[in-house]
Amino acid sequence: MSNILIIKHGSLGDIAQASGAIQDISENHKEDKVYLLTTKPYFELFKTNPFIHDVILDKRLSRFNLIYLYLLMKNLKKLSIKKVYDLQNSTRTKFYKNILFPKANFNIWSSSETTLPRETPKVEFDKNPVLNRFEHQLRISGIETVNTMKPNFNWATSNIDNIKHKFNLGKYIVLFPFCSVHLIHKKWPYYNELIDLIKNKYDNQLKVVVAPGPAEIKDAKLINAISILDNNNALNISQLSSLIKDSSFVVANDTGPAHMAAHLNVKGVTLFGKHTTAHKVSIERDNFKAIQVDDLSKLSANKVLEKILI
Repeated sequence: MSNILIIKHGSLGDIAQASGAIQDISENHKEDKVYLLTTKPYFELFKTNPFIHDVILDKRLSRFNLIYLYLLMKNLKKLSIKKVYDLQNSTRTKFYKNILFPKANFNIWSSSETTLPRETPKVEFDKNPVLNRFEHQLRISGIETVNTMKPNFNWATSNIDNIKHKFNLGKYIVLFPFCSVHLIHKKWPYYNELIDLIKNKYDNQLKVVVAPGPAEIKDAKLINAISILDNNNALNISQLSSLIKDSSFVVANDTGPAHMAAHLNVKGVTLFGKHTTAHKVSIERDNFKAIQVDDLSKLSANKVLEKILI
């Protein structure tokens, strides 16, 4: 038995996308012990992943914090890792490679850079869809990619019967009208208009809910929907996954919950402006689709309503 390391720091949408790649790595290393290096927001979540033996916390402190860096590298070296699968593919993880395995090729350190197609600049390779990049990286690294292109995020769900009972949730639609303050260009402005249309169309037979994150609880009061919280706190990732999984439909901006919904195989639609394309971020699935427009402010609530199929 050897020790294998997967690196996946985040973000939330990226965690959902990487689920298939992580499963494929694990299933191709059945005789080995698979560790995963991640950050605090996902540490507890990954402990529930059935394809991971153990999780290692990376606090991602400054690279100039030499004491922290020394201790992290020391702990990783203790594992006598046979192979690393870098699914983060960041400048930080490249920095880790230069410390741990400075001269390694894809046989030891699998990353988008070490598996880069011949005569293809990385800047060009990175224009490919996310899942296609994972699939190429793992295939070149000797992994049979059965699940990489079809991630399954169901491992992240948990029992939320108490929450559903508290809010009397039967048939419901989940909206994700929020986004990070520095990504305001991803925000569609007509959720309240959409809520009115949904209530009129379904004659209040379908509840409309939102699930705000910790920084979104105040903003949720401006949305005319039921705000789902757990004892006045935001749902954790497992609870949120279950809320999405049990919903009738999801409408979301291009944020983490949209990617969760896509890879939980629920019905839904995500709204894209010109900041990127649904194709590049690999979000469209059999049940989950995207509306792509140049200007989100010109996308009407009626147009979105047409895509809601209950």
